[in-house]
Amino acid sequence: MTTLKIGMISFAHGHAFSYLEALRALPHVEVRGIADEIASRVAAVTAQYGVPYYERHADLLAADIDAVVICAENARHAEITIAAAKAGKHVMCEKPLGLSVSEMETMIAACRESGVQLMTAFPCRYLAAVVAAKKAVDAGEIGDIVAIKGTNRGSLPSGWFVDPSLSGGGALLDHTVHVMDLMNWFTGSEVKEVFAHADTLFHEGLEVDDAGMIHVKFANGVVGVLDTSWSRNPAFPTWGDVTMTIVGTKGTIAVDSFAQKNELYSIDSGKGVWSFWGDNMDAHMMQAFVQALLDGTEVPITGEDGLRSTAVALAGYRSVASGQPVVL
Repeated sequence: MTTLKIGMISFAHGHAFSYLEALRALPHVEVRGIADEIASRVAAVTAQYGVPYYERHADLLAADIDAVVICAENARHAEITIAAAKAGKHVMCEKPLGLSVSEMETMIAACRESGVQLMTAFPCRYLAAVVAAKKAVDAGEIGDIVAIKGTNRGSLPSGWFVDPSLSGGGALLDHTVHVMDLMNWFTGSEVKEVFAHADTLFHEGLEVDDAGMIHVKFANGVVGVLDTSWSRNPAFPTWGDVTMTIVGTKGTIAVDSFAQKNELYSIDSGKGVWSFWGDNMDAHMMQAFVQALLDGTEVPITGEDGLRSTAVALAGYRSVASGQPVVL
C-alpha cells in the first residue's frame, strides 16, 4: 500500500502532540517534517523522533509531502491552509476553521481549486458515547429530534488563546464549535437563527469572554442550547466536558462523552484526578483522515462542516453585541 507522507505545521495548539502520536502509530504513514517558528516548542519531539525541523512552513510545503496537519493559532489558519492548497497538499486544520465566513469560504475554495481535501479537526465525532448515540438516533430509537441541550465547560487556557488578535474570541468561540458540529451532524440540518450571551465572569482582567450561552434554531425546527465556558477552576479533576441531552419524539438520549474514567484521590496530586480510559478520539480522527486520503474518498469532516459550526459562534458574537437574535 502507498505510504502517506505528512507534515505538521505549528504546535501552538496542544492537540498537535496528540495528533503526532496518533500519526506515528498508523501504518502507511510517515511524518516527514514539523514546521514551527518557535523552535523550542517542538525541539523535544523533533529530537525524540528524529523528525526534520523547519522554521518556515513554506519550506515544509516545498518538501516531498502529501498532506499537512495545521495546529497554529486561529488567526493563522486561513493563511497556512491557502498556502498548503497552492502547494498541492491535503489539509487537516484545527478548529475553529477560520475567523470569518469569507475567510473560511476562501480556504475551502482554495483547496477545491487545487484538487486537495480540507478536513476540520472535530475529534469529538469519534468519542464512543457520541458514536453510539448517533447510531441510535439514525436507527430511529428516539423518534425525530425535537431539541438538544449541550455543554462544553472547560478550564481557562493561557497564552494566545486569551489574546483576541490571535484567537478571535473567547469561550463562546472556543467551546461552541465542537458541540455545534455534533448538533449539526445529529440533526442533519443547518442553524438558521442564533441568540447568545457572553461575558467575562470567572477570571478578572481577560480581554475575551470566559462564559457564554448560545441558543439556536435549525431549519428543520429543532432547537438547541449550549453552555460554553471556561468555568472549571484549577482544583477541578479534569479540563472540561462534552455532554448532550438529545430529546426526541419517542425518547431521550444522554451523552457524557468523557464518562469512561477512573477516579483517583491522591495526596501527591493534592486533588482528585479523572483518568480517562476510553477510546482515543484523536487517534480515530487521524485514522479516518489518513484512510480517506489513501482510498481517494472524501474526508469525513469537511471544510464546509467547519464553516457551519464556526459561523454559528461568530453569529453568537453579533447577537451579544446587538442583544437580538441573528438570522443566518
